[in-house]
Amino acid sequence: MCNNFNKKFLDEAAKALENQDSKSNFSDADYMNEAVKAALKGIIANEGGPFGCVIVKNGEIIGRGNNKVTSTNDPTAHAEITAIREACKHLNSFQLEGCIIYTSCEPCPMCLGAIYWARPEKVYFGCNQQDAADIGFDDEFIYKEIDLDYQNRSIPFEQLARNQALEPFKKWQEKEDKIKY
Repeated sequence: MCNNFNKKFLDEAAKALENQDSKSNFSDADYMNEAVKAALKGIIANEGGPFGCVIVKNGEIIGRGNNKVTSTNDPTAHAEITAIREACKHLNSFQLEGCIIYTSCEPCPMCLGAIYWARPEKVYFGCNQQDAADIGFDDEFIYKEIDLDYQNRSIPFEQLARNQALEPFKKWQEKEDKIKY
């Protein structure tokens, strides 16, 4: 009995070391493959579009996501956003300092903004904007909308109650114990 316990313990320890070594020996291509696997998993599960993402820190995947827009009825549930949320929760931080993002496709404007707010070290992407557009995921109209004056956008934008809306900004400036980001 003691021998069986020791053998099982040694087998488990060897397996853990093997997994640890394989993590540290992952190449950028291996991490991109993990992002692609996340995209494929999402497609098979009918969770959303064909996009996947992993976030790595110190050789460990700390965030993984795939597009879940249609399964969650959440237009922000893109692969990068879901992976950023998971990684930030793992780190207990709103920043991805020292992290690398691997995403199966060049990020859309929303994800690009989220990536810049999260401040990772680097981003690798697989497919590009044109590849996505070729299968019906064309974000070019959003890039064009950003440059337009408010009154010329396809969705009307109109400023309202600016003085009232400035109140939280004033309070933020006065707040001494704020956490800057």
